[in-house]
Amino acid sequence: MDEKEFLKERFKSAVSSTIKAISGNFDLEVKFGKNTSSKENSLNLPEVVSLKKLQDFTNLRAFADSEALKIKYTDKKIYLENEPKGNISKSLYAIAEKIRYEKIGSEKLKGVKNNIVQCYENKFIDKKEDEIKTEADVPITEAFELYLRNHFFKIKQNNTTKKVLSYWKDLFDKNLKQNLLKLDKCVENQSQFNQLIANLIDSLDFKDSDLNEKKEEKETPKETSSESEKNDEKGDPTQKGENQEEVSDLNIVEKDPNFSEEMDDSAEKEVEGDTNLVRNVQKNIQKEKYKVFTNMYDEIKHAEELENEQEIIRLRKNLDQQLLNLQSVIAKLANKLQRQLLAKQNRSWEFDLEEGMLDSAKLSRIIIDPFHPLSYKMEKEIEFKDTIVTLLIDNSGSMRGRPISVAAICADILSRTLERCSVKVEVLGFTTKNWKGGKSREKWNIENKPRNPGRLNDLRHIIYKSADKPWRQSKKNLGLMLKEGLLKENIDGEALLWAFKRIALRKEERKVLMVISDGAPVDDSTLSVNSGDYLEKHLKQTVKWIEENSNIEILAIGIGHDVTRYYKKAVKIVDVNELGDVMINQLTKLFSEKNKKTLH
Repeated sequence: MDEKEFLKERFKSAVSSTIKAISGNFDLEVKFGKNTSSKENSLNLPEVVSLKKLQDFTNLRAFADSEALKIKYTDKKIYLENEPKGNISKSLYAIAEKIRYEKIGSEKLKGVKNNIVQCYENKFIDKKEDEIKTEADVPITEAFELYLRNHFFKIKQNNTTKKVLSYWKDLFDKNLKQNLLKLDKCVENQSQFNQLIANLIDSLDFKDSDLNEKKEEKETPKETSSESEKNDEKGDPTQKGENQEEVSDLNIVEKDPNFSEEMDDSAEKEVEGDTNLVRNVQKNIQKEKYKVFTNMYDEIKHAEELENEQEIIRLRKNLDQQLLNLQSVIAKLANKLQRQLLAKQNRSWEFDLEEGMLDSAKLSRIIIDPFHPLSYKMEKEIEFKDTIVTLLIDNSGSMRGRPISVAAICADILSRTLERCSVKVEVLGFTTKNWKGGKSREKWNIENKPRNPGRLNDLRHIIYKSADKPWRQSKKNLGLMLKEGLLKENIDGEALLWAFKRIALRKEERKVLMVISDGAPVDDSTLSVNSGDYLEKHLKQTVKWIEENSNIEILAIGIGHDVTRYYKKAVKIVDVNELGDVMINQLTKLFSEKNKKTLH
């Protein structure tokens, strides 16, 4: 091996070690060039061909650093869940996610930041300003990346980069600039960042090639279609339109080609199965013609993002004060649920075996018959399915006061108790950002009030506790339910669909979705311009499909109202003080019923 080859191998070894250290995956197999690997825990890098200049070293190191950060900070399921439709939109989305994880790594490692910044600045060194003559010479993807990198990394501008940006800057400033601070705040929260960037990409006014192709297919004259296509059109004239609606509304069933190659078969099948489930429920809802006037003002927030730390702590103390008066009741309920769940996980014994532990209770057999073989026993575990419980709480104005306090207390009890029993719990809330329709209604007014606009308010969905976060880290968030001004309108159907999407994508075998509400969905803005039962019909359709077509068990508790007209498994409580006891009883009953079915 000559000296150059030796240096290349040394460089490759250094790069491989760096990738493993940055990603935290020391079992990762790093391959270069043609020596590629299709194994799950592997990373393929381009071959080291020429390293004549410092720029060559920097570019390769930057690429390797970026790949390592992707492994460490990108969750594939979250990425796929929020990926937009359309080829260009997907490219912009991938660019934003790349910048997100590179930003996290750059904040923690200065060497990584230097490599990434220098690599990107090198990109425009050889590009001449006079090569850019029209907007067609500047792809939106290139300008979009430059715009975001300029914000997150403060890239040095030159005449070329300024000209690249000049064709798109007005569009980006109009649609992105006011949201850059929001992106800053959620860089380390992939789910929130991906959702926000997907919405921003949707708001950009550009032609997406993939979507244009779909439109062209839709407008293709009948003469060019085959006989079978003509027959299909005659047989079901609405089918084609419904399918196109489905594609336009789904945002989690498309796959990123960069990610699918890295996933093993089992993981890919799991994602396909879960996203197909969501696809089917959304397709069903679309058939019922439920519409949303605009979702550009909707938001999904973690509780800690809605209030400052001091206020959240104050609200939690307020909740703790109310817990003091119910301490004895809480202990009783928690112990009851814990006993029920742990009973399902108890071990049992198998007797009369030929090996194992000696069964002392059967030793009398030897006295009676010395030739009788010794009896042994062995301990066995009863199978207890990995379980997740999602608690979806109505945060509407009518829940204000005692109902929302008791709901928060129950969420607290459940989270603590189920966690002890190795059952994961997610606590979600749903309301709207404003009364009277908010920005959605303003937009509707500006557009001359089109008839039957569908849902006409800005949704706010809140994550008080995610399933993978321990109760001790999330307990302060539950006090936020007591915040004045948080509780507004309730659009139950879309909230249930949101909670369903989240739990459907979980890997646990058993999934339970518990809804706490005090009646029918109500949003004055929506109901004033649609039929009076518009939201109620949507809720019924959503519940019916989930109950009949998924393995997710839904249980509803109505506070002061009978919700059996929406849910098959439902119970009504008259006094909110009964909520804790009813919730625990219903959950234990649910687990007991399932256990009996398993035994039979």
